[in-house]
Amino acid sequence: MRKPLIAGNWKMNHNQLATRAWCRRFRDIAREDGRPPAADVELAIAPPFTSIPAFLAETGEEEISTGAQNLHQESSGAFTGELSAGMLVELPVDFVILGHSERRHVFGESDERISLKVAAARENQLLPYLCVGETEDERDSGRMEPTIEKQLQAGLSRISLGSADDLVIAYEPVWAIGTGRTATREQAQEAHGFLREILASICSSEIARGVRILYGGSVKANNAGDLAAMPDVDGFLVGGASLDAGSFLSIARAWSGND
Repeated sequence: MRKPLIAGNWKMNHNQLATRAWCRRFRDIAREDGRPPAADVELAIAPPFTSIPAFLAETGEEEISTGAQNLHQESSGAFTGELSAGMLVELPVDFVILGHSERRHVFGESDERISLKVAAARENQLLPYLCVGETEDERDSGRMEPTIEKQLQAGLSRISLGSADDLVIAYEPVWAIGTGRTATREQAQEAHGFLREILASICSSEIARGVRILYGGSVKANNAGDLAAMPDVDGFLVGGASLDAGSFLSIARAWSGND
């Protein structure tokens, strides 16, 4: 049974002061309710690099994973402004988001570079959240499946999966990220089911059945439950809605049925 995962990607938002305020609000909501933040759901947050220490300091006793939003594929060198996987492990963080649509389309990261980053994460015992997704033009022209298959195949080309715990996949239709548009639950299921089939062809059916595939793209509390009903949707990678602790918890609780 795959445990649902609700992960927040803060992107370039929340300095250390705002991060501490978010964590206090998170705890206050749980205390006011007198119940755990979310039952039977794993929670994770990826703050900006500079806010990771503050987040870790504030959430030391919380059941919430901490991650990074990117890394450089090399272990060291003349790469001004970059951070290696080894540096992230020292913080420490549990996971790293790789291949996000903004890294692909704003910063021009290729499938090959993303595959190197995935390999660097695995080599340093960081859990990669590998993001894949098609643009609006690719979907409208019937190229959704070949696009996300290519991204998935390339992203995993330098690693082997020994278990389902070695990877998280996030399906992010580019046309739904930050636009207010959300894939219908049928569209999400179609893409997630297809990704699981491709994953089975890469490794094994057993591993593919256990890997969690998250949906990302304008997720809110009012659509979380509908998407959660789909058999191959195992959680969410939440952007803007994760910046508010109450909103983030509402999404998690909509999934777990605690709201």
